[in-house]
Amino acid sequence: MWAGMNSWFRLTKPGVVILLQITAISAVVVHDLMSETRPPLGHTLEASLITLVGGYLTAGGSNAINMWYDKDIDPMMKRTSSRPVPLGEIKSGHALLFGISISILGIVWFTLMAGQVAAFWATFSILFYVLVYTIWLKRRTVQNIVIGGLAGSTPPLIGWFVAMGPSDLDLHSMNGFLVSITDTGSLVPFYMLGVIFLWTPPHFWALALYKSDEYKQVGVPMLPWVKGSARTLAEMRLYGILLLVVSLWGPYLIHSGDFSMEYLVLQIGSALIAIWYIRTLFLIPADEVKDENGRLPSAARSFWVSQLFLGLVFLMALASVSNFAGMVVGLTLSMAVILRSEKKYRSSGFPFS
Repeated sequence: MWAGMNSWFRLTKPGVVILLQITAISAVVVHDLMSETRPPLGHTLEASLITLVGGYLTAGGSNAINMWYDKDIDPMMKRTSSRPVPLGEIKSGHALLFGISISILGIVWFTLMAGQVAAFWATFSILFYVLVYTIWLKRRTVQNIVIGGLAGSTPPLIGWFVAMGPSDLDLHSMNGFLVSITDTGSLVPFYMLGVIFLWTPPHFWALALYKSDEYKQVGVPMLPWVKGSARTLAEMRLYGILLLVVSLWGPYLIHSGDFSMEYLVLQIGSALIAIWYIRTLFLIPADEVKDENGRLPSAARSFWVSQLFLGLVFLMALASVSNFAGMVVGLTLSMAVILRSEKKYRSSGFPFS
């Protein structure tokens, strides 16, 4: 019984979904801590639970539909061949029905528990990921992951609207509609969205650099095999530089231009975290040779650091809106994670340290 349940669970790509929901819940907490009149802890916990449940259902449903659509190529790629559909644990048609069902359930959940605007952004994410990325772009353009990355960037926006409380769509005019879906009262959730959007291409291309043969085999036009490693690295580094700029913009938004000690600590922490990650992009040689595990060591290291980077960015955002002591704790934890990772990597040579 557990094996069967685990197959359905894996259909949602839990690792990816949980990372996205961490960013969404971070937005909930940051919203409440930034409010002039801070809501009670119960509100934050309730909004976080609503965000987690709805976000998991909608993002997990999108992933299940993605596995249904990619049923022809997943068995041919090592990194996807162990998914439930290629292994025959779940029929592709059942995966589609499951994905649609929990996606709709998630939209209904958001509508009832958080309002129409949060439900709109959840619906947007599903449709964009399934229709625009999976079905339209993934097999047609090398910019697939760039444009498709927008779908994975919206969780902080959804979490922010959940924290704001139920809000309705204005369907009386286009201008009113656009205002209703973007009126967050702050640019902070858009800063969070921007970080994830700019982070996605270099994060994914680091993996694609040493998986390019698999993508070429199944005809998915990933940048490394279509344009080459040098072009891929140039674009990765460009996104890294833009990511640094946005990372430095965030502290200014969070502290509303108040150049306080908290702002200074957050700015220093954000810069150090971003530089630590971006440095890995410039250390990947275009002619790197695969190791005995079929990986490009420097690219694999960058892929690992990118995941730590995203978590640390949101940790610093959370710490910065608590108090100065919380800020110092957040910065200390971030530096400890970086130093520990670097120490283990230097001593073992294993990229995922």
